[in-house]
Amino acid sequence: MTEGGLRHFRALFISDVHLGARGCQAELLLDFLRYHDADTIYLVGDIVDGWRLRSSWYWPQAHNDVVQKLLRKARKGARTIYVPGNHDEFLREYYGTHFGGIEVAERYIHFGADGRRYLVIHGDHFDLVVTQARWLAHLGDYAYTAAIAVNRVFNSLRRRFGFGYWSLSQWAKHKVKNAVNYIGEFEKTLVIEARRNAADGVICGHIHHAAIHNEFGVTYINCGDWVESCTAIAEHPDGRFEIITWTTMSPHGDSDREMESDAEIAHAAGGAVAGVSDLVDAV
Repeated sequence: MTEGGLRHFRALFISDVHLGARGCQAELLLDFLRYHDADTIYLVGDIVDGWRLRSSWYWPQAHNDVVQKLLRKARKGARTIYVPGNHDEFLREYYGTHFGGIEVAERYIHFGADGRRYLVIHGDHFDLVVTQARWLAHLGDYAYTAAIAVNRVFNSLRRRFGFGYWSLSQWAKHKVKNAVNYIGEFEKTLVIEARRNAADGVICGHIHHAAIHNEFGVTYINCGDWVESCTAIAEHPDGRFEIITWTTMSPHGDSDREMESDAEIAHAAGGAVAGVSDLVDAV
């Protein structure tokens, strides 16, 4: 950890942010990014929620600040690789290109510090609902959005009574048998895909359920999300992986000054601003 409290990792993996959706915890992610950096940052799909943006435009300043922060990290030397998911599938037309220094790739092989190979992929291609019944996936997305809205009200009441954040939908996932079975089958399918690619592990997103385990003989890592659980995966210099949960804003005193600095840099860096415009226009 540096003097300013910044934790630097070999790699950071972030997925399912859903910028453009009202349930996105953009302020918490921005706070997380102020205190965490890496040599390589992987954006593992559903960073921008094209589904939501096409149905109703929602892009507050905090969502723009997250994009600017990621662009700034890329400018400062962090290699940033964007592997699109189903909600930001519009970016799948841009494989091999760059947005403000961010590389767009269909999938990627990450080499760990110990030499192990990890397949980095969002995971929606292995979800039968998404691939075989898109109408049902969209219907489920509306239901999920409603559940997140209930979750926001629920946690607002908890804060008033002095309680911390608690994810109602995450709790339901663990209690409902079908949801538990779905998660298990998804994990098994991704592990099979990792083996097919001669990888030692897989790093994915999609199901909003952070996890690290070796239950199927191959390392399975899921980044979680920034709608409910607010989690990211970090690789330490020695090759260890860790789930970082960031559900509470840090008590930093210089955040306003840093935000002003970010705004000044973004205004001066025409190329970076163009990168944001290109990203939004692509929706």
